[in-house]
Amino acid sequence: MSVKISQKLIKYFHNKTILVTGGTGSIGQLIVDVLTKLSVRKIKIFSRDEQKQFEMHNKFEAYLSKLDFIIGDVRDEASSVEATKNVDIIYHCAALKHVPICEDFPLEAIKTNTLAAISLIKAAELNQVERVVVISTDKAVRPVNVMGMTKALQEKIFLSNRINSKTRFICVRFGNVVGSRGSVVPLFKERLENNKPLLVTDKNMTRFLITPEDAVTLVLKATLEGQHGQIYIRKTAACRIIDLAKVMIKEIKSVEQYPIKFVGIRPGEQLYESLVSEEEMKRISEENGYLIIDPHWVIRGKTIPGNFSDYRSDMVRNYMTLKDIKACLKGDGWI
Repeated sequence: MSVKISQKLIKYFHNKTILVTGGTGSIGQLIVDVLTKLSVRKIKIFSRDEQKQFEMHNKFEAYLSKLDFIIGDVRDEASSVEATKNVDIIYHCAALKHVPICEDFPLEAIKTNTLAAISLIKAAELNQVERVVVISTDKAVRPVNVMGMTKALQEKIFLSNRINSKTRFICVRFGNVVGSRGSVVPLFKERLENNKPLLVTDKNMTRFLITPEDAVTLVLKATLEGQHGQIYIRKTAACRIIDLAKVMIKEIKSVEQYPIKFVGIRPGEQLYESLVSEEEMKRISEENGYLIIDPHWVIRGKTIPGNFSDYRSDMVRNYMTLKDIKACLKGDGWI
C-alpha cells in the first residue's frame, strides 16, 4: 500500500502517541502501517485477540520499538482508561462488522459498537486526548440491520455537541474496503482458487468500493483537518457485484463461464448502500473529491436551498466498468 506522506503529515505526527482500537483488524493494520513510516513516539495497538497480536508482532518486526501491544476490550471502561493514558490521537476501529453475525447476536453488537463508545469518550476526555477519529460505515446511513443501527448510534454518541470537552471527535465513513477481512474480494478469490461456485446475493446488488490507500488517506485527512462533530467521506465509485464476479472469474480462472449461485439476501442485508442520507445532504460541502458533513447544530435555524437526494450506490450516474474493476483489483494485487 502506498499512501502519500506530506510534510504536513510528518510535522503533525512528530512525537505523537497514537492508540488504535481494534488495531489488529484490517483497517487498524492499514493505519498502523502508515503510522510506522512517520516519526511518532509510540503506536498502541489495543485489541482482545492475542493470536492476531502475535501475527502482527511478526509482521511489523522492523518497527517494534514504536509499537506497544495491549490486550484489552473497548467494552471495558477500565481497560479503555488505561490504554488511553498519555495518548494524543485515537483511531477507533474496533467493531463487530459482519451483518449476519450482528443479526444473530444483537446484544453483542450493541455492547461493542454502541456502548463501548461511551466508555471510550469518558476515557479520552479523562486523559485529555487531543482527538478521536471514529471509523464508521455506509451501513450507518438509513440503517436496516443491527450492524448499521449500532454504528449509527455510535456516530451520534461520538459526534454529540460536547461543549466543554477539550477532545475533538471526528468520524470517517466509507463503504467496502477492497480486500479487507470479510469483504467479498478475498471470499471470491478463495472460492475461485478452490474451484467452488461463486455465491452472489442478487444480480442487482451494488456496493461502494474504496481502495485501502483511499481509505487511509481519508482517515489522515480527517485527522489533520476535521472539526468536532464532522463526518468525512471520500467520493467513491459504485460497483455491481455481478460485474466484480465476472472480472475475477476471467482474470483468475481465464474463462468466460463459471458457476455462479444467486443465494438471495441474507438477514439484515440490502441491495444497495448509502454514504450520505437525505437529511445529511443539507449539511454537506464538497472539497476536491471529499464530502464533509457538518454537525446538525451548525445549520440549526438556517434555510438551506437545494435538492436533497441521498448518495446511494444504486443511484450513481456511472458504475465502475469491467476495465475499472480490473484496474482496482490489479492495483491491490488481487488478480
